[in-house]
Amino acid sequence: MYEGYWGLREKPFRKTPDPRYLFLNDTYEEALERLLFAVEETELAILTGEVGSGKTLLTRALLDRLGDRYEVAMILNPRLSPRQFLRVTAKELGVAEPRFHANDLLEQIHERLLELDSQGRAALLIVDEAHLIPGKPTFEEIRLLTNFQMDDRNLVAIVLVGQPELRERLRHRAYRALKQRIGVSFDIVPLAAGDTRDYLAHRLAVAGGARPVFTEDAVARLHAASGGVPRVLNQLATQALIEGMARGAAIVDGAVAEAVASESDFVGTRG
Repeated sequence: MYEGYWGLREKPFRKTPDPRYLFLNDTYEEALERLLFAVEETELAILTGEVGSGKTLLTRALLDRLGDRYEVAMILNPRLSPRQFLRVTAKELGVAEPRFHANDLLEQIHERLLELDSQGRAALLIVDEAHLIPGKPTFEEIRLLTNFQMDDRNLVAIVLVGQPELRERLRHRAYRALKQRIGVSFDIVPLAAGDTRDYLAHRLAVAGGARPVFTEDAVARLHAASGGVPRVLNQLATQALIEGMARGAAIVDGAVAEAVASESDFVGTRG
């Protein structure tokens, strides 16, 4: 559609979490390095950020960095009872026939982790949208998974990914036993104004762009309208490219960005 008009191979602001598009400013680079450390040290890690901050993209980039040594269990919808959570975890880790009772499932998971360890492999459990975990009993099962250890190492790394409510929840005294197991914690903050300019340029370059598309005025307006939230910025930038094409513009200037921002349903509804 608009890609050809702007000299691009593909859409630069798509919603899919393509690791090629990960913009490694200081915040995201530190987040990725901390996650890598947590996995390599088989720690429990917490990654939080507002809606649309790029948490899922970071986990995809993490998986790309890890290679085939890791058996990865990914839980995308954690609205599960404790037993359901363990059954899904067991299946994701490669247990052929997960049993029914929680204690049996924990035993199967432990056996599978020992099997992986004997093969020189490691296990990683990523729980996306972890703020949606329905209650303390499921968090308790996560804590029990961190008990699976050898004398000198843990048998499974766990990354809990969620909105800031997850962090608030874990501050409660009821979760102190789990909180004490957290080895790495990181909270993603919105892009600064300078980062927004570089973020847009990075995504355009990955999509095949060879020239600037957004003026400084346009960048400033898109940043103000998005609050530095990548998902909202992507949506506004896409609309700006379409609007610029419709106007026959050679570049997206402040007027185009202002028109898009003033009409957008996303402005004022972030988070």
